Amino acid sequence: MDLVYSYDTQSNSWSTINLANDSAIRKNNLKAIVDNNGKMYLFGGRFNVTRYNDMLILNTISLKWEIGTTENAPSPRSLYGATYVSKMYIVYLGGYYAISNKDGVSLSLKEIYYYDMVDDMWLTRVTSGTIPSDRDSFSSVLGLDGQRIIIFGGTNNLNNLTPREALYVLNLVNFEWSIPKVSGKIPGSRYWHQANVVNRYMVISFGFDYDKNVDTDILLLDISNDEEYIWTTYFDPNVPPPSPEPTKVSLTQTTTPIPVKIGVAIGTCLVIIFSLLGGFYLYKWNKNRTENLRAIPTPGGEGNNYFNHEATRNSVYNHGQETIPAHQNAYNYGQRMSSTP
Repeated sequence: MDLVYSYDTQSNSWSTINLANDSAIRKNNLKAIVDNNGKMYLFGGRFNVTRYNDMLILNTISLKWEIGTTENAPSPRSLYGATYVSKMYIVYLGGYYAISNKDGVSLSLKEIYYYDMVDDMWLTRVTSGTIPSDRDSFSSVLGLDGQRIIIFGGTNNLNNLTPREALYVLNLVNFEWSIPKVSGKIPGSRYWHQANVVNRYMVISFGFDYDKNVDTDILLLDISNDEEYIWTTYFDPNVPPPSPEPTKVSLTQTTTPIPVKIGVAIGTCLVIIFSLLGGFYLYKWNKNRTENLRAIPTPGGEGNNYFNHEATRNSVYNHGQETIPAHQNAYNYGQRMSSTP
């Protein structure tokens, strides 16, 4: 069986792709995210009962596999949610972990995981608010403003969720979960489905464990108004979505990457060293200057000693006001701080 297939949307045809270094493990229950540079990111997944937390990257231009870092990566998982954010991150949420076909657990959404596609690094963020129950097999999409993730459905340890538990929103500015206000006929939950944003709608398709006598295979959620989402059965292709605003993503790392730790340590040492050297240099310079001033011959004789000492003291005092404290010469090196199922 071939590993990679290509679908041509113009000719409506399938073809197989021959990769230059086809050595990747065959896996399932994982989600693909494609960036704007033609790279497809495939995290984790499962083969038989084994779950993984590796990052496989398929370069669709060179047709070669690449490998991303696993340092600070989420624990092994499958059936997670993944969302492409801000053209440089993939956000991973929840998922499923098992060590056998019988023993498994749905994973928490309290912690979310950012994969930085530019710097090839993982970051973790702890969320707050009305956190969804542990789940897997749900869908996740980016809101129209680029500042929130919307999730729908899923299962908790193979138990379907109630309609009230199905829909949540994660604010990517303050990382707070909430249940959005909705109107319209609320559908039942489902899992193992797919969702995409088309125009102003979150389009949810197919899935498992829903009543087809009540709900249709395709669900439409109008997400154009963040104050109130609307379940609808009417798709209007003529209404454009609102223009997205720049995404403000504030990442706080629960685990500081080793290169950052090293940089901070080196920078701190340099600051201390330069401060000590600067202070010692200024001390020696001021001491030598004072001794030189005291050694200057003064007119008069012993009868003028009081005048001469006062002149010398005043001269030293006045020039002393030009001395710059050592800490003002110190330059702060290296203080750069940057932010999975």
